[in-house]
Amino acid sequence: MPVLTRSEAQTRARLIDVQRYTVELDLTTGADTFDSRTVIRFTARTEGDTFVELKPAELRSATLDGQPLDPASLTENRLPLTGLTEGTHELRFDTAMRYSHTGEGMHRFTDPTDGETYTYTQLFMEDVQRVFAAFDQPDLKATFDLTVTAPEAWTVLANGITEHLGEGRWQAATTPLLPTYLVAVAAGPWHSIRTEHRGLPFGLHCRRSLAPYLDADADEILDATRACFDRYHEKFEEPYPFDSYDQAFVPEFNAGAMENPGLVTFRDEFVYRSAVTDTERQTRAMVIAHEMAHMWFGDLVTLRWWDDIWLNESFAEYMGYQTLTEATRYTDTWIDFGVARKTWGYDADQRPSTHPVAPESVPDTASALLNFDGISYAKGASALRQLVTWLGEKDFLAGINTHFKRHKFANATLADFIESLASGTERDVHAWADTWLRTTGVDTLTTSVTESDGTWSLAVDRQGSRPHRIALGLYDHAPADAHGFVLRERLDVEVPGGSAPLTLRGRRPALIVPNDQDLTYAKIRLDTASEEAALRGLSGIPDALTRTVVWNTLRDMVRDGALAPDAYLETVAAHLPQESDLALVQGVLAFAHTQVADRYTDPTERPEALDLITALCEDLVRRTEDGSHPGLRLTAVRHLIDAARHADVIRDWYDSGAVPGGPELDPELRWRILGRLSVLGAVDEAVIDAELAHDPSATGQEGAARCRAALPDPHTKAEAWAAMFTTNPADDLSNYLFTATAQGFWQPEQADLLRGYVPRYFTDATALAARRGPAIAEAAGRHAFPVYAIDADTIRVGDQHVADATPALRRKLADQLDDLRRALRVRQSSPSGD
Repeated sequence: MPVLTRSEAQTRARLIDVQRYTVELDLTTGADTFDSRTVIRFTARTEGDTFVELKPAELRSATLDGQPLDPASLTENRLPLTGLTEGTHELRFDTAMRYSHTGEGMHRFTDPTDGETYTYTQLFMEDVQRVFAAFDQPDLKATFDLTVTAPEAWTVLANGITEHLGEGRWQAATTPLLPTYLVAVAAGPWHSIRTEHRGLPFGLHCRRSLAPYLDADADEILDATRACFDRYHEKFEEPYPFDSYDQAFVPEFNAGAMENPGLVTFRDEFVYRSAVTDTERQTRAMVIAHEMAHMWFGDLVTLRWWDDIWLNESFAEYMGYQTLTEATRYTDTWIDFGVARKTWGYDADQRPSTHPVAPESVPDTASALLNFDGISYAKGASALRQLVTWLGEKDFLAGINTHFKRHKFANATLADFIESLASGTERDVHAWADTWLRTTGVDTLTTSVTESDGTWSLAVDRQGSRPHRIALGLYDHAPADAHGFVLRERLDVEVPGGSAPLTLRGRRPALIVPNDQDLTYAKIRLDTASEEAALRGLSGIPDALTRTVVWNTLRDMVRDGALAPDAYLETVAAHLPQESDLALVQGVLAFAHTQVADRYTDPTERPEALDLITALCEDLVRRTEDGSHPGLRLTAVRHLIDAARHADVIRDWYDSGAVPGGPELDPELRWRILGRLSVLGAVDEAVIDAELAHDPSATGQEGAARCRAALPDPHTKAEAWAAMFTTNPADDLSNYLFTATAQGFWQPEQADLLRGYVPRYFTDATALAARRGPAIAEAAGRHAFPVYAIDADTIRVGDQHVADATPALRRKLADQLDDLRRALRVRQSSPSGD
């Protein structure tokens, strides 16, 4: 299928202007296809030729200004429009479109719990063509009139308020000017909770089988929604620009959420069926805040081309965390950002596939799709946080409001954004943008200390090219506590800030932390004395955000081969039991297990690493028996299950239905235990089938697929592989069932059994990606890759196949292979932990 190039988009935007789409969808025509009828009204500025995009199952008819167009002229996804004359024109299409099971276009899902069917759109980048014909590029905004025919018992949601006309017909209010990728429909027998706020209709929606769980959390979700909505109206001079605000939690959604104006869609895992930690509730609230920020940045003001996707995502990421901190009970969100999101950016920025936050060259939509990564989200948000630190929030918001005023309901570029920021400050924002947004890689800030005659000098050396405004935290030992610390002072420092080091009187602090409060984006290296003090007393640092910086420093040192994996695990065992911040506990434990124990530690030493994690989690479980820290206890129980090398204890939990002293085993914990027992070969398919009979939900179906694929049996491994890659029904396997099967398949305990599948992966995944498209390609590269086959042969075979892969898979393969190289280097060269 041809991808749209930037040059083609620019040519088409010069030729035509699109005014209005009238779209009629009929969702009552069967389980495979739906009918789509579209009228497009547009103006040609001059004579010329162009094309319109669509991907129909059947193109019944197409006309231009009443004259028929030959359906046979449709080449892949493009129908040529030749000989356009200057003036107004009207295109009409009558098509059958195919439902998807991959979260692209019009996704169709039948709930195994009750047999109810739901459909929703995800039209991002170039998938509107799967639903209706369109001039599919972000700078050809138009208004949309949408009518949907659905089964009589269904409710239809859309970007605007919908009206039921009778006999299953629904009509949505005409939208303001929107890009094609933000049009949204969600249809099905939704369970809905409706209210109003500031005179606007607000709604929450989920499938009926999740109704009790949405009802239980509705007040919490709506409280966060209202609080963020009000806070954005304090920050932004432009009011919310749409007629309603619906949030639909939809099944088998590929992303976390999508910012469709007036109808935000979320993955319905955010409707919690099982116990979750407060940090997970905070994450849900952050996603709500993130998507709402897009109503202004992305929806009101839209990028002109996909090179500026960071403007959407970085802004929403920064605003989501900052606004949640200001407006809700979640006042420590930047800790979770530092440990869970920022590290995503650091990792992506150190791979060969790194790119600038604002890349100068995004030649086509296939290239653009690759930039939805830790750089566009986490690094970009970190850069904006540093910009606010450097510029000041008042000037930053003034520039943002100027940007909204200048470009509302239109399109804007990075240059437009920088001009808006520069209009309200004396600072050289253009130079800042060049150094922060047009460069790649992670700077490293290193402290060095010299002492002489009652004074000491502190220098911050920078490896890299960006200016940084940071806080330097100076900490003394706490009285009567040799391993605890108290803050002496925080210094505001600009790096580089002149060649002379800071000279201070008195004794040097016990611990010096550059980038205290985590205000910039850089790797940190402590001076020798501070590193030793941190390893001894990390849990005694009084501020959780400072501890985040230090934990991330140790994480980076392990990845760079500067700290032995076993030394990191010893630090975890020594200090994590005293950690009070749940986001830090979750993040550190996840890295300790999935990266340090499973990948960076030599396989012969992995059992000892898992035993250490198990002992730590057992200690945390004992410490939380009084019920005072349910989130910490739940986190410890989860990681104890995942690290268990012996089946006895967790099998007893499974059989009894509870952990002694709590919690009772809800569906998430039951499937988690069963997954680990499957890996260990302690259960068979009969046990999995019995659990699925007990929990036949969509989540249960995924749990069963994950468990079956995890069984250490040659026959079940072959069946799982065929389900993913080789049998014809594999092309009907939904995105979620594919991912669940892939997650179960590769296990470090089963390296010998799986060795023969490693070379097969590269050929079979390449064929699958070409056959099924970007969503499955991304899942195949992320979840089905043999991440535990850390050896030179895997890297060699993988390198031979990268060039043959589709763009979506090629990027994932390149990143995964680079991670294998890093893991191999750490195993071979990390210093002794003694």
